[in-house]
Amino acid sequence: FRLLYGIYYYFCLCSGAGPYRDSVLLPRTEFPMKLTGQNLIDREVQIQQECGFAELYSWQRERKAKKEYCLHDGPPYANGDPHVGHALNKILKDIQNRFEMLRGKQVHYVPGWDCHGLPIELKALGELGTSGLSPLQIRQKAREFAEGAIARQRAAFQRWGVMADWDKCYYTFDGTYEAAQLKVFQDMHSKGLIYQDYKPVFWSPSSRTALAEAELEYNPQHVSKAIYATFALATLPPKMAEAVGELGSISVLVWTTQPWTIPANQAVCFMPNAQYSVVKRRDSSQLLLVATERVSSLATLLSTELESVGTFTGTELEGGVCQHPTIPRKEVPLLPANFVTMGKGTGLVHTAPAHGMEDYSVASHFKLSVECIVDEEGRFTELAGPELQSLSVMGEGNDAVISMLKAVGSLVKEEECVHSYPYDWRSKEPVVIRPSKQWFIDIASLKDKAKEVLAKVRVIPESARGSLLAHLDRRPYWCISRQRSWGVPIPVFYHKETGEPLINKHTVSHVTQLFSEKGSDCWWELPLESLLPPEVLKKSKAGEVTDYERGDDVLDIWFDSGTSWAAVLEDSRADVYVEGKDQIGGWFQSSLLTSVAVQKRAPYKALMIHDFVISEKGEKMSKSLGNVVDPDTVIHGGEDPSVSPAYGVDVLRWWVAESNVFSEVQIGPNVLNSARDSINKLRNTLKFLLGNLQGFDPRTQAVDPKEMHYIDQYLLHLLRNYSMKMTDAYNDFGAGRAIRLLQAFITRDLSKFYFSIIKDRLYCDPEDSLGRRSCQTVLEEILDGVTRSIAPILPHLAEEVYLHAPGHNEGETLFRSGWIKSSPVWRRPGLEEAVEGACAIRDSFLSSIPGRNAAEYELTIEIEPGLLFELIESLQDEPTSSYSQLTELMMSSQTTLTSALPRDLPADALISNGSFLINLEGGVIREDSAYQVAAVPTSMARCPRCRRYTSSSPDCPCPRCQTILTRAQ
Repeated sequence: FRLLYGIYYYFCLCSGAGPYRDSVLLPRTEFPMKLTGQNLIDREVQIQQECGFAELYSWQRERKAKKEYCLHDGPPYANGDPHVGHALNKILKDIQNRFEMLRGKQVHYVPGWDCHGLPIELKALGELGTSGLSPLQIRQKAREFAEGAIARQRAAFQRWGVMADWDKCYYTFDGTYEAAQLKVFQDMHSKGLIYQDYKPVFWSPSSRTALAEAELEYNPQHVSKAIYATFALATLPPKMAEAVGELGSISVLVWTTQPWTIPANQAVCFMPNAQYSVVKRRDSSQLLLVATERVSSLATLLSTELESVGTFTGTELEGGVCQHPTIPRKEVPLLPANFVTMGKGTGLVHTAPAHGMEDYSVASHFKLSVECIVDEEGRFTELAGPELQSLSVMGEGNDAVISMLKAVGSLVKEEECVHSYPYDWRSKEPVVIRPSKQWFIDIASLKDKAKEVLAKVRVIPESARGSLLAHLDRRPYWCISRQRSWGVPIPVFYHKETGEPLINKHTVSHVTQLFSEKGSDCWWELPLESLLPPEVLKKSKAGEVTDYERGDDVLDIWFDSGTSWAAVLEDSRADVYVEGKDQIGGWFQSSLLTSVAVQKRAPYKALMIHDFVISEKGEKMSKSLGNVVDPDTVIHGGEDPSVSPAYGVDVLRWWVAESNVFSEVQIGPNVLNSARDSINKLRNTLKFLLGNLQGFDPRTQAVDPKEMHYIDQYLLHLLRNYSMKMTDAYNDFGAGRAIRLLQAFITRDLSKFYFSIIKDRLYCDPEDSLGRRSCQTVLEEILDGVTRSIAPILPHLAEEVYLHAPGHNEGETLFRSGWIKSSPVWRRPGLEEAVEGACAIRDSFLSSIPGRNAAEYELTIEIEPGLLFELIESLQDEPTSSYSQLTELMMSSQTTLTSALPRDLPADALISNGSFLINLEGGVIREDSAYQVAAVPTSMARCPRCRRYTSSSPDCPCPRCQTILTRAQ
């Protein structure tokens, strides 16, 4: 009702004031309520230029500041065009950086790019592949491709208004960066944390390189051919021999989703503290050893009854030996292992140390053989036997092994199994586990310290901490060598005859210096004598340079980016890292591990982890589905403006800020239209504020808060609360909360409350009156506070408003003038209670006249003598008034304040009542006061100028307006 009345009041003044129209002070401003199409795009670019967006970062770095705020940029991958995932991440960071800068801190934010790795290499070479190309030729093409992607991404990030050190970005292919990376490598190697070993690694046959955990994607819909197979017990465990030995031959039943690994089997493992049973199949009398816990499920699976003929503890299986099912005369032991589980299978695990991480741990403990039967292409080698050699282990090789098991009578059952399986994140093809001589980081030695320092890191949201710890727990080591050309070479030399690596502080320091001066291309460009000069050989106590050859492997790109703290950060530590949840096992982990290894602390004080962007329908974005949202199209529009209008940058930024970034973030036409509408509503409020400040200069015409109307002082109090809540929201990365606070403040406190009350004073009081100047002073503070509070999210709109706002010198910009300015003076004892008490009385009155105009009523307010009466009395000096602050708050024609209602009230008087609890000085003073309100239709006529019912006749202005008109003559 109040909002509708305000619109009606404004319409009446604009259209019906007749000869008095020119005497009414209506809002005037050139600030547009809405910008669309090319006008919007041009205006944003113009603001970026006029307000020095490009120079803002260097300006704030040069100013004096007591504190620095460092948000370290996780390098995006330089292998494609900018997308909405980039927008989400970069704008989130920029919102925080702009807030911290406005708060007076010196922001350190250097954008970077992850430039090495196979995806770039593959895209750069396209269909050519690496055939016939030298490492340097491959590297040149990859570098050119990366540089093109970086240029496109950087231009987009700047267009999005991201404030950063664009002149000093970091790139992981820069020589200085690579040198800093090798210093970390050297430090870790000297501490024994980096070593070479022959052990199982994730291997991508499609990319022909080793992979780290962070380079895997798990396909939950992968289909494997799972089998149940038997291993005949050649030697029964002693306890079993005593109990059931005379019953006949017994076979161990195993289950695996990777039948191709059976030829590499070296053991069958059991859980030491579990219970196992020898069971007889009803349909064949075959004796099988399985976990007791799995008997019921297996009986259902095999469609037969399983009768238990003996039960044993896991430890009682020790000493048993099985016959390998496909390799004659090969026997494998029964061994205890804690990784055996009872969730699926038989409770007995086929163990191939060369092709399983946990299997390898068993082999290490019991000194089992670790023979690799799979080559780099994912095919069986000759060690697998002539029947299998050259067959693909993920295809025909797998089928061949199943056929072999069937032929010897060991295959019990075959079935399809849908399960989660690791894929190469680049080629999207399945990987295998195979042993290879690689370089590793000993995570086991770092894990406890990493957990200790991680406990001191603030994680937002806190629920992500468990995932961080889980990733640490499941990584005993980290394979950091890759068999590619586009990367930082591992600075190692190998003896030509023995294959022994030559790597120490002398060799690595020399190579580091060369990389710093020439870049890592020099590893291939320079002769070996330059990489390994006589003085280095002498210090290394090595032989002749001709005895050695340079290594071919490059470092994992997660080691590249994971050492960025050493190459980029001034203090080697940031206030915060802000990245997507995929970095929980990626950059967050690699940065933590390298930093803990070198400086025994985390490289970040806080982690802010956001989710991914999906379509409005909840689908993953895909070109095949046609649901990819291009941020450039969002900003500039598509070919058909009716389908893809130009929303501008600030709509994109509002979308980021308003989203719950801790769950999947949806984007599409509905979301973007909603963001645009929200900004236009905000512009409408800002236009109202600017329009009513026309001709007002806060530097010379502002009113001291002590002299202001109570309602104006109260709004300053609300503005101070708003500014403190906004500050808290931004401090907690709560841009979404900031938007909700903004909308609540504008809707509840301004549009529905303050604006509807003050219009008469603004439009109809004398231009230079205390009441009007008091109101304008508050409107200017509101405009300034709201504009600054939205600036981190909507920098273009904020600067546009600042250009129109009063009280600034030409050339001043908002971002160079600080955060919201509020004062403790704005909170006065009793002020809040006086205004809110009056509002409670007004609400009682308005509820008694539903749907009718409050201005058509005269009020009599009865309050018993006491604290509430004294507070309300401060809003009205005389007993009855049409122009008091109390009448303004009541929005009535006239208000009388009394301690008792008159007995001669008209019959049509509407009586309402209520009570108001006063709580002063933290609860020391509490008083619950009752009141009554009598509303009577006014006998006054409507003033032809101000449209209030305060005139003696319809054709005559009210006393207030008459005085103003007389002065104007």
